Amino acid sequence: MLITWKFADGTTSEVEVNEEIGSYITASRREESNLDRKERYHSYSLDAIDYEGLEYATDTTPETEMSSRDDAAQVNAALDKLSETQQRRLLMLADGLSIREIARREGVDHRAIRESIDAARKKFKKNF
Repeated sequence: MLITWKFADGTTSEVEVNEEIGSYITASRREESNLDRKERYHSYSLDAIDYEGLEYATDTTPETEMSSRDDAAQVNAALDKLSETQQRRLLMLADGLSIREIARREGVDHRAIRESIDAARKKFKKNF
């Protein structure tokens, strides 16, 4: 079986190979061509929602990404103003733990945790 190789400089070369290797190379080239074709048709556009529908649109734009980065920076800056204990307790609460579970983990009364979290919320809102 003859296999043709095309090089980047435009030259071609033919090589004689046995049937098993030739069929493997041919199948590999066919698969690569199919994957290239699929990739070409699966690119997404910011305007895709207008022309193709919601399933082809992406909800992120450069503006939304920049806005989410700014929001994350503000949240981190506000968290940095809290004490380490307040940060830890507020993050545990955000992870879904109840005030009583946080108190049990830290070995303190639940009223102390509630007061600490309330103070952390007020401080966070003030700095956010």
